[in-house]
Amino acid sequence: MSIRIHPIKAFNDNYIWTLINESNKQAIVIDPGQAEPVAAYLEEHALELTSIWTTHHHHDHVGGVAGLQESYPMTHLVAHPEHNVDEDQTIKDGSTVSAWGCAAQVWDVSGHTASHVAYVLDVDGGKHCFCGDTLFSAGCGRVFTGTIEQLYDSFKRLNTLPAETLLYPAHEYTASNLRFGLSIEPDNAAMQHALRQAEEKTAQGIPTLPVTLEHERAVNVFLRTQEPSVIAGVKSKMTIEDDKSLTVFAALRELKNNF
Repeated sequence: MSIRIHPIKAFNDNYIWTLINESNKQAIVIDPGQAEPVAAYLEEHALELTSIWTTHHHHDHVGGVAGLQESYPMTHLVAHPEHNVDEDQTIKDGSTVSAWGCAAQVWDVSGHTASHVAYVLDVDGGKHCFCGDTLFSAGCGRVFTGTIEQLYDSFKRLNTLPAETLLYPAHEYTASNLRFGLSIEPDNAAMQHALRQAEEKTAQGIPTLPVTLEHERAVNVFLRTQEPSVIAGVKSKMTIEDDKSLTVFAALRELKNNF
């Protein structure tokens, strides 16, 4: 099975990840916050929309769902019951959805919101994780209707994926996240290199995503809470009660909120 994965840009910095089956010219879109750019891309490439998957209920992720359902009435909508859409297939942690015979496992990765899910798609033995606003390259989502403890647990869970797993966050926040990371770990050479690359790509309008989990382990401070350099960086900016990973993670999120 050959599935091509393409980011459709929406708003200022959203990516609507699109799974494309070239053999039958069908497409699945994930988190369509806007209908118009999706419809334009599908029309340009003569693709038929067959399914929509959502990760959480925020408007910049589901705002285009109704419009796409109207334009493509046979579309199968996959969503959690709290995503505020009229889903055809209700999913929760442990559910499985299909992309032309390839299975995607649904993982609860709450924290940004209380009902946030990720889709872990297996294609030809490789894993592709569509993680919405839970994990960004070099960063993590803000906590809205979830809790910091949930977000921390979601990071631990995502970190159990194979190192070569490709991660597909829903926003182009990479460069700004790396600048924050370097405020914590200024001597992190992997971060310095990643920031140069991200700035070059962003200037050219090229997505910095997807990224591998292995890459994130080197450049994402939220995955590096046990590293002495991260703990020291946090302590240089605020007082924390202890060096436990959750404490460091929560402190990092607070510092990022005000960065």
